[in-house]
Amino acid sequence: MRIGELSRRTGVSQRSLRYYEEQRLLTPTRLPNGYRDYDERTVTTVQRIQILLSAGLGTAAVAEILPCVVDDTVVLAGSCPELIDGLAQERRRIDAAIDGLIAARDILDSLVGRPLHRQDAPAR
Repeated sequence: MRIGELSRRTGVSQRSLRYYEEQRLLTPTRLPNGYRDYDERTVTTVQRIQILLSAGLGTAAVAEILPCVVDDTVVLAGSCPELIDGLAQERRRIDAAIDGLIAARDILDSLVGRPLHRQDAPAR
């Protein structure tokens, strides 16, 4: 399939698909006319890339993880155990960022006269 069809089927822009290729996340074949040609499995690969990017991972981490995904999910249970520590570290980084944002929101709330811990906000 050509890039336009892959874009339609995945909801990912052609520009992003080209970027994924630059980052070596996708490796389409080239037709004699220079057009990219993607096989059917690429749809699943793009969906996996989207999930991993939405988890806050960069394309370098995604490139390491993709070969470890062996089924229809993105769960790494048992495969590539060497990645688990790095993913745990990334989770700690995200937790720290969330804590920093909550602290900033609390300060902002206090500046506008709201209580530091809003009743409608979920506890952390």
